[in-house]
Amino acid sequence: MSASVVAVNISRNKGERKKAAPEVHLRENFGIIGDGHAGDWHRQVSLLAQESIDKMVQLGLSVGAGDFAENITTRGIDLMHLPIGARLGIGPVVLEISQIGKECHTRCAIYYQAGDCVMPKEGVFATVISGGVVRPDDEIELL
Repeated sequence: MSASVVAVNISRNKGERKKAAPEVHLRENFGIIGDGHAGDWHRQVSLLAQESIDKMVQLGLSVGAGDFAENITTRGIDLMHLPIGARLGIGPVVLEISQIGKECHTRCAIYYQAGDCVMPKEGVFATVISGGVVRPDDEIELL
């Protein structure tokens, strides 16, 4: 089974659930245009596997793509075991993994809304090496 994009999600502000979009536009060295996490830093784009979300659903939570503030929800790729510096190709877009997981200093709105959060343990972050458009069902390639 090949890896693919399940959903693309954006929000204006950090620390909130993201809403599904039909497509997102990624800019080199910036992130997703219109997303609160974009900018000149190492966590321009966040990714979380649908398989991680499914674990939370099995625990009884009513959550789905975007609920953990991930920009790109994936399927079929073991994100949290990719090394820092690994590159993913999604059509013309190239992302470079810059961080695995994150430390949450305070419980954000996502934690209170969802009851738990898999993003600190299983989410990954990337910088945009080459920009372009990403849509649901796009294939993801480990470069």
